[in-house]
Amino acid sequence: MKTKAVFYHAGCPVCVAAEENVARALDPARFELEVVHLGKEKTRLTEAERLGVKSVPALVLNGQVYHINFGAALSDLR
Repeated sequence: MKTKAVFYHAGCPVCVAAEENVARALDPARFELEVVHLGKEKTRLTEAERLGVKSVPALVLNGQVYHINFGAALSDLR
C-alpha cells in the first residue's frame, strides 16, 4: 500500500521549485502525492492548519509536517 503525501503550496516561485523537487524525490511506487495549491483551493486552508502547516511550501507525510523554505505564512493566504 502506498503512503499518502500531501504537498501544500501557494504557487509562488519558491513553492513551484519545491513542488518539482518533492515530486522528483518521492518514489511513485511508494508514495501517492497530492498537490494542493492553497491560493486556488482556499477551502483547504483549515485542513492544512489542522494538520499543523504554518507556512508553505510544506509536505505532510505520515501526519508529520515538513516546512520547506518559506514562501508564505498561511495567514497571508486568507
